[in-house]
Amino acid sequence: MSDLPLAIGIDFGGTSVKTGVLYRGNLIEEAPRIETQNFESAPPLIERIHETIEDLRTKHPRIEAIGVGMPGFVDFPTGMVYNLTNVKGWQRIYLKRELNQLSNLPVTVENDANCMAYAEWKRGSGRGLNHLVALTLGTGVGGGIIVDGRMVRGADFVAGELGQTSIDFKGPDGAYGNRGSLEDYVGNQQITDLAYAAYSEADIPREKSECEPAQLSILAQQGDKIALGIWDKVAKMLSTSLMNCCWLLNPEAIIIGGGVAKAGSILFEPLERHLRNQLSPAFKENLRLLPARFGNEAGMVGAATLALEEAGFNVDG
Repeated sequence: MSDLPLAIGIDFGGTSVKTGVLYRGNLIEEAPRIETQNFESAPPLIERIHETIEDLRTKHPRIEAIGVGMPGFVDFPTGMVYNLTNVKGWQRIYLKRELNQLSNLPVTVENDANCMAYAEWKRGSGRGLNHLVALTLGTGVGGGIIVDGRMVRGADFVAGELGQTSIDFKGPDGAYGNRGSLEDYVGNQQITDLAYAAYSEADIPREKSECEPAQLSILAQQGDKIALGIWDKVAKMLSTSLMNCCWLLNPEAIIIGGGVAKAGSILFEPLERHLRNQLSPAFKENLRLLPARFGNEAGMVGAATLALEEAGFNVDG
């Protein structure tokens, strides 16, 4: 190993907290997961996270920074988490300060989708690029934006929420009154419901579980016309949002990860076709549509990499 130190990456989810030690984007040890629903408030959960950190530091004394990826909105400079809807007692928690005081290490707290984007930019499919949009497709839709070699966080550090952008001004009201938000069309559950309705209309019996994205991609690979049609529709809806990103930001690449993206070419081929049909040559000639390099470890990789950089280490080598 070179002189670059180790870092702890923490991926805080709605059901569990994943914690790992990373070196240059490689996960070298992962601690047992912490189940968030076992805690009634933030302080005991933070203390449990700290205990996990200290256990890892005992084994890996070269740990020099801690990075945390959080769902929802985060005030980046202070590391304050505004609210976690699925975890008890997490409203306006200054997580950066709490973990810093407990560990005496530099701590960075960032939105989890931004962590995924950062992982892909520094260590993954977007390495070496200066302009990219990263998207994670799963239960919801998260996003992160890199422009001119810098992450775009916005005036209040909450930019990049591509899942809340509209693809239909006549669509249903989203969680914030935003009509026709992308997340309400291409999330896991929405794709499942779309497929289930299509099979029902065709009088083809399917269980809901057979209509989930993973199973739907298998059916499409087998040539199932309804499954292929659903993936084409998903690609068309997704391309509408990505087309807006291209016209606005002119990225070099769009990187897509998350569970839905595991459909591979079943999704990417129609997506590329629909996207390019909505762009002028100047915007699409050098545009690349890329699958993410990292899977479930993306949050830990991005959080740890960002934490080292914020602590003053060069992570580009």
